[in-house]
Amino acid sequence: MSQTMHDRPSGSPVADVPDVPVDVTPEQYADILRGLSQASVDRHFDAFVDVPWDHPDFDVRADDPRWVLPADVDPLGAHPWYQAQPLERQIAIGQWRQANILKVGLQFENILIRGIMQYVFTLPNGSPEYRYLTHEATEECHHTQMFQETVNRIGAPVEGMPWLMRRLAALLPWAGSLAPYGFFIGVLAGEEPIDHTQKGVLRSGKDLPPILRRIMEIHVAEEARHISFAHHYIRRNAPRLGRVEKVVISLLFPVIMRVLCDVIMVPSRSFRREFGIPRSVMKDIYWRAPESRSRLRELFGDVRMLADQADLRRSRASRLMWRLCGIDGRPSRYRSEPPVVFAPIHD
Repeated sequence: MSQTMHDRPSGSPVADVPDVPVDVTPEQYADILRGLSQASVDRHFDAFVDVPWDHPDFDVRADDPRWVLPADVDPLGAHPWYQAQPLERQIAIGQWRQANILKVGLQFENILIRGIMQYVFTLPNGSPEYRYLTHEATEECHHTQMFQETVNRIGAPVEGMPWLMRRLAALLPWAGSLAPYGFFIGVLAGEEPIDHTQKGVLRSGKDLPPILRRIMEIHVAEEARHISFAHHYIRRNAPRLGRVEKVVISLLFPVIMRVLCDVIMVPSRSFRREFGIPRSVMKDIYWRAPESRSRLRELFGDVRMLADQADLRRSRASRLMWRLCGIDGRPSRYRSEPPVVFAPIHD
């Protein structure tokens, strides 16, 4: 029987899945997956049990200043143009921005669910990956429900992903069975920016709208397991790559990260038109200003650590590709290492 919201531990902004040694035997890998599966049994959430949608505090109001974008986490919230807007407009922009991030997130997770189903269809009987990944797909289904319900309540006419990505969405899940290693790199590229940003918001202690705080808590708590699996999968299977395949993957790794980061983080043209945001402001935020470039690099500290552990960032060409994509830098010392705090962007 599902636990109620009050019976369950609330989501934590810090991942609760510990790291394990990089080199693991098949038995150790199976043990890790059994542990992740058990964690999904012991600590899981239901979109329509664990979020009190009908509580008055969860109403979305156009005059709620808690929707103002946080300057220490969101690059638009840090820009002087946004901070100079009237409060009512800041709230409207903040609601639209959060709604679009959630819409992109649920679209990405829809692709992820279908890709997982493609992948597990190929697994043999007795595979520990099968059980864990079907747990993950179940949790992602609840996330898409939770995100869409919040988008509906905000009421902004957001479309989510750019037009081209929405058209490719029918094809991308096939990578789950045709190119699973690249697929799970893509999974991380979609999960890490949102997870990193939500952890930053929760760690900041900012007074958030209750509906937004609750879905972030749930998402971060369960996403810790999903990201943990992707890290283990990529590390474990890196030695199985052929020589040419490893070279190709090492070059594509940062490209996949950067492309999907822009899909998730950069607002659409309709958003810019809706609120009359100057092109110079958008260029500063994504990613011309030094502060915004630092934010971009900060999103991928954990991923750089993973690429180093998987020996996919050693060659000169691969390191150059990380620099060209603008996401090079120091790798995290451990997963979910808190980011540094950046100053606001100045004109």
